[in-house]
Amino acid sequence: MDNRLVIAAIGKDRPGLIDRLTRMILDSGGNIADSRMTALAGDFAVILLVTGSWDAIARIEDQLPRLAERLDLNVTHRRAEAAQPQPDLLPYAVDVVALDHPGIVHGLAHFFSERGINIQDLSTTTYAAAHTGTPMFAVHMLISVPASQHIASLREEFMDFCDQLNLDAVLEPAKA
Repeated sequence: MDNRLVIAAIGKDRPGLIDRLTRMILDSGGNIADSRMTALAGDFAVILLVTGSWDAIARIEDQLPRLAERLDLNVTHRRAEAAQPQPDLLPYAVDVVALDHPGIVHGLAHFFSERGINIQDLSTTTYAAAHTGTPMFAVHMLISVPASQHIASLREEFMDFCDQLNLDAVLEPAKA
C-alpha cells in the first residue's frame, strides 16, 4: 500500500526549482501522483501529492528541510490518507467571468458553503479585456454537489446570486 505525503512550497521563481524538487522525490523512491505548480508575481508555488513506500516517504521528509534551505523555499508537508470514494457526490464545473473587484472568490465560496457543497479545485486569473483593457477576473471551480441536491434549483439560485453581483457564470456537469 502506498503512503501519501502532501508537500507545499513557495519561493522566488527561477529556473531549476521543479527539476531539483522532482529529482529529490524520484531519487528517494517517491512518485508524484498529483500536483499544482505556478508562478505568481515573481514567486513560485507548488503543491504535490507524493506516493511511495513508507521508507521512500520517510527519506523525502528527511531531505525536505535541506532542499528547502538550498533552494530558499518555504516548505511544509504532512502525511495524507487516501481519499474515500463518495458516490453520493456529483462533480460539477463552475466558470465565472466578471469585472475585477474584491470579494468575488469569497462570495462564491460562501454561496456553495452555505449549501454544503465542497469546492474541490479553484483557480482564478485576472486579465485585460480585449479592445478596452478593462480589468477582468475569471474563476474556474470543480465542486462536489450532494446527489440529494435538486440541480435545477441549485442552478437557479446560483444564477440569481451571480446576477445580483453582475457575474457571468456557468454551472454544468464536469466533463471527465
